[in-house]
Amino acid sequence: MKGDNIIFLEVIEWFDDTGKELLHRIPEKGSGEIKYGAQLIVRDSQAGVFFYKGKAIEAFGPGRHTLKTANIPLLTKIATIPWGMTSPLRAEVYFINMKTFTNLKWGTRDPVAFKDSELGLIRLRAFGVFNIRVVQPVLFINRLVGTQGIYTTQDVEEYLSKVIVSRFNDYMGENLDSILNLPSRYDEISDGLAERLKKDFTHFGIGLTHLYIQSITPPPEVQKAIDDRARMEVFSDMNKLMQMKAAMAMEKASESEGGAGGGMGMGMGFMMPAMFSRYFTPDDQSKGPSPQQEQVKCMECGRMIPPDSRFCPLCGHQQVVFDQCPKCNKNLPPNARFCPRCGTPVNRAPEPKVCAKCGKENLPESVFCNNCGEKL
Repeated sequence: MKGDNIIFLEVIEWFDDTGKELLHRIPEKGSGEIKYGAQLIVRDSQAGVFFYKGKAIEAFGPGRHTLKTANIPLLTKIATIPWGMTSPLRAEVYFINMKTFTNLKWGTRDPVAFKDSELGLIRLRAFGVFNIRVVQPVLFINRLVGTQGIYTTQDVEEYLSKVIVSRFNDYMGENLDSILNLPSRYDEISDGLAERLKKDFTHFGIGLTHLYIQSITPPPEVQKAIDDRARMEVFSDMNKLMQMKAAMAMEKASESEGGAGGGMGMGMGFMMPAMFSRYFTPDDQSKGPSPQQEQVKCMECGRMIPPDSRFCPLCGHQQVVFDQCPKCNKNLPPNARFCPRCGTPVNRAPEPKVCAKCGKENLPESVFCNNCGEKL
């Protein structure tokens, strides 16, 4: 019913055509002229909250409700007495969508620091989905929505994603020692993270029904180091297996004297000690030094690695980037003032950053301590 620029609301109901609205207010702007005795229709997946002068007066569940003093006793005092309980009320009704909203996205916009017990300080990215539903309509309106006329999943998704990422950082640091153990712990991390987030969500009247982790990935250079390490372990085991089979075959041949004569068996017996010592010599000793390429020691495991490695291919530890002599282009020892090969004076790079927590030195451009993970 319409008057002069005034809309009198007699039947109040709402349909969510988008499937993404958590809340819809009628009217969307300002207060409406709700006729005394108007019909309020609330569906099974909804809840209705009646507001008057900015305060929640009554909450309604599914069904058809008549806005009279029988349903809202407080209307006896609110209604204008001179009009004999027939004048419209300036009020508004909030409809809250109580269904479960699925497939909301969360993820790290920037990589987060994680101190790995085996790989050192690394940067991780994580992504997943979560489901929510409103469990306390009045609390949801007062603490999160405010006076907005429409509130959608897009409005709440970005904020809740930041909350999840923040709690994810804390949970990973407290409960995971190395990302090498991740594949078998996704469900455990999801459940633990969801339990920690319940208090954050219920503060706004929202329930977190499900949370899933789709992926947790290190940067490409760390992933390459992990893959290289896995390949080296596979090839090492295969070499040992082949060496063992060869040794067993020779032992069998040395014991067999029939047909080949005692000389062959005796000769194989003399060869066995030398061959066994060769097969069971550690790989790094049997190969010997490589004169073609200068190598340096890994600061973590002590193995020899190429000087231009950013990460050790054996243990994944991040390596110091060496300065080079401007004349002969050879790598310089740390803190060297002159090149040990040609004697050229060296202009030193910026001073390393010292961690205030553990006292260890870090690269000048470091943001987090490579030893303890503290922010520099």
